[in-house]
Amino acid sequence: MKNNKKGDSAKIEIELLLRKALRVQQEPSQQINGILMSDYSGFEKVGALGTSLPASNSQTTTQAGDIVLYNGNQIVVFYGSNSWSYTRLGHIDNLTGWEEALGSGDVMVTFSLTVPVR
Repeated sequence: MKNNKKGDSAKIEIELLLRKALRVQQEPSQQINGILMSDYSGFEKVGALGTSLPASNSQTTTQAGDIVLYNGNQIVVFYGSNSWSYTRLGHIDNLTGWEEALGSGDVMVTFSLTVPVR
């Protein structure tokens, strides 16, 4: 994901909340390893988080590779473009094979954040 200085703390907070939302308070073998995402309108995959996260929605036009929060409780990844009110979470920089990886129909998507070494 690409971060900018101004939004780093908000994005890190959302990342931490997202990580918490994906953990089940049970045995490690029962932890959720990803989010089941479904096609919507031929330009995005949408998956329910099962919990609500803080949102800071604004009208935005998305592009392929964008990752956003919708309605505070759904994560959306784009392989096309759309204009709507979302909370921006990040962007995938290298889109090589992106559309093929998302495929058609439902997919299980796992998110991770790589923090650069300073």
